[in-house]
Amino acid sequence: MRENEGLTKLGSRTTEYKTDYDPSVLETFENKHQGNDYFVKFNCPEFTSLCPITGQPDFATITISYVPDVKMVESKSLKLYLFSFRNHGDFHEDVVNVIMKDLIRLMNPKYIEVWGKFLPRGGLSIDPYCNWGRPDTKWEEVAWKRLSEHDMYPEKVDNR
Repeated sequence: MRENEGLTKLGSRTTEYKTDYDPSVLETFENKHQGNDYFVKFNCPEFTSLCPITGQPDFATITISYVPDVKMVESKSLKLYLFSFRNHGDFHEDVVNVIMKDLIRLMNPKYIEVWGKFLPRGGLSIDPYCNWGRPDTKWEEVAWKRLSEHDMYPEKVDNR
């Protein structure tokens, strides 16, 4: 079997950029190191979505970190998925939870967390964080610990 079997986005010379939320663009490939626990981290410093009330753009850095099991998300499809939020209206807290839940459905990882660091509008920035650990495993405990200790030492916010 070819290593990229089933991947339609990677290597495609014709990329379609969806302009509204579309989780169907997400693709996976098999984790070759299923016996190892390790983190995969993605940073998207140019994420945009729309305020659901005003329609004004919201800009953020979205960080996704997960511990894979059998499936892993293919990065180009993830970029296209995140791009699909560009004309999508949702509150910041909803955006990070939607991303996390879509990736859980897609991959069924052992653990995942999504953190959005949104640029301020009206003098206020919002940085929602959510995570999930597979129930009845050590990863459920890791999720609670990371959530309960999240941002104990917050950064100085003077660069946004």
